[in-house]
Amino acid sequence: MILLNLPNSYFCMRDFLYIFICFLIALIVSARTIPTVINVSRQLKLFAVPNGRSSTIYKIPTLGGISIFLGFIMGLTLTRNFYILPGLSFIIAAAMIMFFVGLKDDIVSLSASKKLMSQILVAGILMFLGNFRFTNLHGFLGIETISLIPSVLLTGFVFIVFINAFNLIDGIDGLAAGLSIFSASVFGVWFFLSGHSEFSIVAFSLVGSLTGFFFYNVYGNKNKIFMGDTGSLTLGTIMAVLVIQFNEFNIDKSAPYAILSAPAVSFGVLLYPLLDTVRVFAIRIIQKKSPFSADKNHAHHRLLALGMNHRNATYLILAANMAFTFAVFHFQWMGITGLMIFNLVVGGLIMVIPSYVASIKNSIAMDDPYQRIIFFNNRYFTDLREKRLANKPNYRVPLKHFKEQLQRISFW
Repeated sequence: MILLNLPNSYFCMRDFLYIFICFLIALIVSARTIPTVINVSRQLKLFAVPNGRSSTIYKIPTLGGISIFLGFIMGLTLTRNFYILPGLSFIIAAAMIMFFVGLKDDIVSLSASKKLMSQILVAGILMFLGNFRFTNLHGFLGIETISLIPSVLLTGFVFIVFINAFNLIDGIDGLAAGLSIFSASVFGVWFFLSGHSEFSIVAFSLVGSLTGFFFYNVYGNKNKIFMGDTGSLTLGTIMAVLVIQFNEFNIDKSAPYAILSAPAVSFGVLLYPLLDTVRVFAIRIIQKKSPFSADKNHAHHRLLALGMNHRNATYLILAANMAFTFAVFHFQWMGITGLMIFNLVVGGLIMVIPSYVASIKNSIAMDDPYQRIIFFNNRYFTDLREKRLANKPNYRVPLKHFKEQLQRISFW
């Protein structure tokens, strides 16, 4: 960013104004284009058709990602002349690739392998051409600076995980958009306060475009729309870039507003999408399925099974994620290793609560192939659940079977 010899308050107000303008442009473009996208989707009959793993019973247009992409690009490019943003062209190129990959997948469907190859391509562009990669682990496990090969492997892994994580949590109204609005806002505010307003522009361009989409997705009746892979794949790519830069800018601990345990803090800010993805992948692998196979084993599906509607489930997850974010910022004194353990242990316990309650209340149908609390080769526990369903509350598991039960029950 080019600075003149003027008071700091001038730059603060100027930066705030530019950030607000980019947010407003992205919001207006997204909100104004969504009705057109909905009409075109209806004319071309491009709907999400309900099936056994769907969380809706209606046919809903799935191309909301078009408006998100347009709003983001317009907000970002119309304010780019005010700042020097290294790698901007590569951010736009990567977003465009994921946009068209998602668009094709929403229209004609793509195999998981082809989507994975496109994600690797995007990660390569951003790492080698845009120079967006991790170079320091901030003392995690005693490791500071890392060499090129570990840096590339770690960063590539993070890109793939983030892109798939935001794709996977886009299962109920407003969840992917709401979590992204909150997370991008957290990173955007920090970029602004720490003097990196060029990346605050990136963050709030995304926030503005998602805000315009959010109200149609959550509160729309006749004009309801999903973001589809067109939106979620693009969203995951941009969020990965923000997280990488957040960690890189915090290498210098003497800088203003430096975060002491940046990797653990950024993990906490994105707790739900990351832990839920790991959890669901683990369930699928244990059940001898592809990690990319579709099901209804996400934590938000458990909340729906407990009787919550989409809106309430989304707001509950958002509230929990916000509370956890405030906690990780407060507990930076624990150090990066301690805070990462805190994320995994406390966050993991929070994540299994919906599944535990659903198991106790027998909220999951025994014959539902897309949503399972237990593994069905467990004849003993299947009999136990059937007895519960038969209203025999006095049935008790003998103590000698306690060890077997712990080994066989999955509270995922």
